[in-house]
Formats: sequence, structure tokens, C-alpha cells
Amino acid sequence: MSMKDECGVFGVFGNKDAAKLCYLGLYALQHRGQESSGIVSSKDDKFYVVKDMGLVADVFDADSLAYLQGSNAVGHVRYSTTGSSNPNNIQPLYSKTSKGKFAIAHNGNLTNAYKLYHELKASGSLFQSTVDSEVILHLIAKSKSKSILQAVKDTLAEIEGAYSLAIMGEGFLIAARDPSGFRPLVLGKLKDSFIISSETCALDLIGAEYIREVAPSEIVLIDKDGIHSHQSTQKPKPSYCIFEHVYFSRPDSIVYGETVHRVRKEFGKILAEEYPVEADMVMAIPDSGNSAALGYAEASGIPFEIGMTRNHYVGRTFIQPSQQIRDFGVKVKLNPIREVLKGKDVIVVDDSLVRGTTAKQRVQAIRASGARSIHLRISSPPIRFPCHFGIDTPEQDKLIAYNKSVNEIKEFVGADSLGYLSLEGMLKAVKTIEPKKFCTACFSGNYPIKVENIGKYSLEGKNIEIYDQKKRKKQTK
Repeated sequence: MSMKDECGVFGVFGNKDAAKLCYLGLYALQHRGQESSGIVSSKDDKFYVVKDMGLVADVFDADSLAYLQGSNAVGHVRYSTTGSSNPNNIQPLYSKTSKGKFAIAHNGNLTNAYKLYHELKASGSLFQSTVDSEVILHLIAKSKSKSILQAVKDTLAEIEGAYSLAIMGEGFLIAARDPSGFRPLVLGKLKDSFIISSETCALDLIGAEYIREVAPSEIVLIDKDGIHSHQSTQKPKPSYCIFEHVYFSRPDSIVYGETVHRVRKEFGKILAEEYPVEADMVMAIPDSGNSAALGYAEASGIPFEIGMTRNHYVGRTFIQPSQQIRDFGVKVKLNPIREVLKGKDVIVVDDSLVRGTTAKQRVQAIRASGARSIHLRISSPPIRFPCHFGIDTPEQDKLIAYNKSVNEIKEFVGADSLGYLSLEGMLKAVKTIEPKKFCTACFSGNYPIKVENIGKYSLEGKNIEIYDQKKRKKQTK
């Protein structure tokens, strides 16, 4: 099992094909969440909503995209980090307020949401979901400021934790990022329209130009007059999530100013220097280990081989909420190539090791295919602490590196040797960001901000108009 992904957000302003572009953008961001997906579009003062459990291609079709009218749209793909897996929690969240209609897509996790939820509920707020993102909607609605920009500033001053936001209102689109910049968020341009996206790979798919990242503590307001940059009341204190480079982001994306593939390849090169071993071949655990394995092979001079083939029609196994499905996914996702492995001393490069059960199964499969020895190399340090900033990690006592030494982990997974990339080596691989500006809490336990009781919310009623994908008609829930 790997770390559980967070979410992906995408927004379009000022394009007649906004919903279709949003659909394509979410398709490119599918790796960030496979549980549910949704799009909210707007035309004048009317909002149109389509969202459901499932993959982007399953949720949307020609009819539902035609229903999503207007030149502005915001979309979201989700894996649940807070809030349970149910339709009420599908984003973007939509609400009618005294300040107008809003739809919000959130990537991240609010660390003080539990406290804010109870304060809001005590003051009369009615919650429709169990996700922390709804706290943001209520705070905007309850702000005493008449200006939407100031209402957003007021809201961001109250929330803590990780948030990369896309907020669509009547005639505007807002992008906002927390002071730490935990999760990525970028701006793009397509002719005269503007794009907000979690990753640049989505800009590439629709042919949009990459402008820049949204800076930590920045609020970008996009309206008919163009882009306007504003600063929130909180001072930026960058603490970027290094795991975006380790695993989450697509290798073709530019994250924190660098192409992910280059950084991962550098991880592999440094790993080869730190943990060399004599072997016949280097192979990756596809696909997230590919770049690091190439770097390891290049630095060591040992040939890179395709030792496993991946079934590309199976999603990331950990995305599925059911453990039974996850276990099944491990078995069908990757298959060793016996002819390549038989009689060989093999270096296996993977991006991370969380519980260890998946690695154990893969080592067993490679050994059963005839490998003489297996040397497991992990292109990140041991994960010993849970994340509270938008990554759904297991409880700490479920993390194998929290309970076991490296030698004990090696014995558990059945490898002949095991080597992890050092924390210093990992940070050295990134050239554009100073090491002190990365969050490494899952490795070091040094959390950059205070973490409060996250908790879960009780479910309230819901009454918004959505598009029923199965019945092909509007339905109130």
C-alpha cells in the first residue's frame, strides 16, 4: 500500500467551452483522486452541477457536459481525506448565500476544522456534508464584509492547514493557497481565458500556456478585467510538500519550478550513491518508480530492464476505499516478466514503503519468477509519521517504519537487502527550493504548523439542484 492521494482542482474562466475544458483538466488530474468527481459551471447568475462517485470518464458524458452551460467552471477529483465516502461529500461544494452563489473545490486538509465546525454549528450554520471544505463556504457566507475579496481574506485568516482553492462565484473565479503552500496550484492561459489547476499536466492537455504558480498566501481574483493578485492577511511561510515530487504529481508536471521526472531521476542517482550493490539489472515498480529507477541505473551503470508489466486499466490500488478491493488490486495490477528475472540479481526501485504488505507481495512475486536475489531500494526516506495536510496516511502504528528497524523491514518484505534514500539526499535532489522550505513531517515528525483534533462532522440535510447522471434529468437532493 502507498500513501493515499489527496485531490485535484481545476477551474476555467471566460471560455465558451468551460465545462468541456474542465472535464479534460480533471481527466489529466485523475491520478490525484479516483473516488469521485464533479463540475459546477455558471452562466450569468445560474449555476449547473454535475457530480457523482466514480472516475471522470464514468461521471460525465455528452449529455451532462451539454447541461453544464456557461463560460466559467470549476471541477474537482477526490479521494476522501476528511469526511466519509458518500455522495454528499463530492466536490465542488455549492451554496446560495447572502453574498451570492459559490462553488468551491479544495485540495488539502484544514487542521482546525473540527473547532471551527462546532463554532459555526453553535451559531446556526447548517452543514450539508462531512468534509472540512464546507467550513470555508460557511465562513465566507458569514463574513461581515460586503466585498467578496475581503470575505475570502477574512475566511483565510481563520482557517489553518493545507488549502489550494478554486472558488467560483457570479462573474469571477478565485485561486487561493495557504501560507505554507503545502499543495501545488498553478495559473494558465488559453487565448483570452484563464485556467486554475493543481498541476501543469492538465494545462498541457488542453493546450494552455503555463503562467506561474499561485504563491503561498496569495489570492488571485480573475474577472472580466483579467487577473488581480492580492495577499492574504497571513504571512507566507513556505513548507512545500516534498511528497509531491516523490509520488503524487505526474512526472510530466512542473512542480515547485522543476519537472517532476527530473527530480525523481535525481532521487535515483543519489540513492545509487548511498546504497550501491552489485546486480545484473535495475527495474522499477511501475509507474511511479520509473524515473528513480532510470536514475539509479544511470548512476550505477547497471542496465535498466522492464521486470514487471502494469495493467493500465487498474486504478491506483490504494484509492479504493475497501481493503478487500485494495488487496485484489495488488494482485492484478503488476505482473513479473519471468524471462527477464530468471536467474538474475535484481535491484527493485520503488518510490515509498508505507505498511509493507504490498512490497512483501511484490518481492514474493519477483522471487517466484526466478530472481536469484532481490535488492529493494526506496527513493524516499522511511515514513514514520502521519500527514495532516491533505494526504490520507494510515494511523502511525500502521506505518511499518514506525514499528520496525530497516533490517526488520527487510526481513518482513523478504528482500536480500533494503536501502532508503536519506532525507538529506532527497532534499538535495531539488534544485529550485531551499531544503528548509519543504515539509518533511511524514519522515521527520517535524510538523510546520500546529495540528488540532481534526474530527468528523455529523451529516446534515442537503437541498441543491444537481444533474442526475443515470436518469438524465435534474433532481433535487
